Amino acid sequence: METQELLGYFASALIGIALGLIGGGGSILTVPVLVYLFAIEPTLATAYSLFIVGITALVGGIRSALNNQVDLRTAVVFAVPSFIAVYLTRRFIIPAVPDVLFSIGSLMISRDMAIMVFFALIMLAAAYSMIADKRLDQEDSVIKYNYPMIALEGTVVGVLTGIVGAGGGFLIIPALVLLAKLPMKKAVGTSLLIIAAKSLIGFLGDVGSGQTINFTFLFIVSAIAIAGIFIGIYMSRFISGSNLKKGFGWFVVAMASYILLSEFL
Repeated sequence: METQELLGYFASALIGIALGLIGGGGSILTVPVLVYLFAIEPTLATAYSLFIVGITALVGGIRSALNNQVDLRTAVVFAVPSFIAVYLTRRFIIPAVPDVLFSIGSLMISRDMAIMVFFALIMLAAAYSMIADKRLDQEDSVIKYNYPMIALEGTVVGVLTGIVGAGGGFLIIPALVLLAKLPMKKAVGTSLLIIAAKSLIGFLGDVGSGQTINFTFLFIVSAIAIAGIFIGIYMSRFISGSNLKKGFGWFVVAMASYILLSEFL
């Protein structure tokens, strides 16, 4: 086993640890790990990411539900349009995108390059929300339901999930806190269940489109990530959530910068 592959399995544990610590962020790591450490081409990597993140988030979501940290009403309002959007994106939009989008002089913009650049931009947006948005630290005991906005956010997150293969926790959690006024811990638990269902449904769209899937590899990486989520849950007892989010945000900035430099240079 090559050093790069070993690093890939180690990073797979970090995916779960991130989910266990802050209820999101694991999906931000998954596509770069698959592309740069396991040498999987980006379009297939987004499909694999949906499965790995979906299974890992499902374990965390079930644990949150058992601890009464899931708001099922909000989850349904957010999730239904999100499910539809992510399935249609993976089933019809991604397969229809040509391998070469356009060229600028001698620079050819391929579908895979566009996916990675778009993913890096989404990572930067996620990092900003983790570093700068202090509103996510506020608790509000009165839960409110802005159904149209929650449903609209669900649709947008579904499309983004379908394109980049990320679970979208960095978008879901702000929506649940700011639009539904959920307490942070309940938003995290609700987000994990939404991520799990949405990601796995999106993965079914890939299976339906005829993608060749290496399930043995997927099960191994997913098992490592699931072990990581329990490590993350244990570590969260000793680490300040606010400091952790900011630190992870800067880590995501570094990863996004690396992706952009790799693609353009």
